[in-house]
Amino acid sequence: MAGPPATAAPAFRALGLSKVYRTGETEVHALRGVDLDIAAGEVLVLLGPSGSGKSTLLNIMGGLDRPSSGQLFFGEEELTSFDDAGLTRFRRAHVGFIFQFYNLVPSLTAEENVRLVTDVAERPLEPMAALELVGLAERAAHYPAQLSGGEQQRVAVARAIAKQPEVLLCDEPTGALDSATGIRVLEALVRINRERGTTLVIITHNSAIAGIAHRVLHFLDGRIARIEHNANPIDPAGIVW
Repeated sequence: MAGPPATAAPAFRALGLSKVYRTGETEVHALRGVDLDIAAGEVLVLLGPSGSGKSTLLNIMGGLDRPSSGQLFFGEEELTSFDDAGLTRFRRAHVGFIFQFYNLVPSLTAEENVRLVTDVAERPLEPMAALELVGLAERAAHYPAQLSGGEQQRVAVARAIAKQPEVLLCDEPTGALDSATGIRVLEALVRINRERGTTLVIITHNSAIAGIAHRVLHFLDGRIARIEHNANPIDPAGIVW
C-alpha cells in the first residue's frame, strides 16, 4: 500500500494545541502542547489508553471542539480563528465523521440514510455510488434492522464519504465489530484513501490496526509519546486481529 506523496501538503498542522477542561476547581489537561503535521492523503492511526487525548484531538480537528490554546490549520486556513458558523461550514465542506455506533435512521433504507448527507452537500456522490464504494450497492433497499453490524457500519462509511470530504475522522470505527466484519470496514476505508486520496485518521484501542497506517501516534497523558512510521503499510486483510 503506497504512502502519501512525499511532497504532499499538510492537511492539518497543529502548533502547541492544549485543551483544559475545568469542573469547579478541578482541571483536566486533555491535550498538552501537541505539535503535529498530517499530510494530505495520509492514513494515521492514534493509539493510547482512554483519557490520553486521542478523541480530544480528533474533535478539535473536526471542528467539534476548540483548544484552550495553540493553533490548528487546515491547509492555509486557521481553524482556531473561526467562529461557530465558520467551523460549521468547515465540517460541512471538508470532513466526514465515522463513530463506533452507526447512528443510522431505522425507518430509512441504506440508500436513504446516505441521501441524508447528499441532499445538503455541495458536491456529493450519488448515494448508490457511495454504497458501491463500500461494497453494499445490492443492499441499498434494506433497512438497518435487516443489515449486520458490519453492513450498518459500512453504510455509515458510505454516508460519510458521500459528500466527498478531504478528511475522514474515525473514532473506534471497528470497536463494536468482530474481526471479520471489522476488517471489511477497514477495507472500505483504505479503498477510499487509495482511490480518492482522502486523508484518514483512525482512533482505535486495537493495536493490530496500526499496520494499515502510514504513521502511528501513541498518546499518553495528553501528549504524543511516540511516533511509528510504516514504510510498507499492510492491507486490512493481512491484519491478525
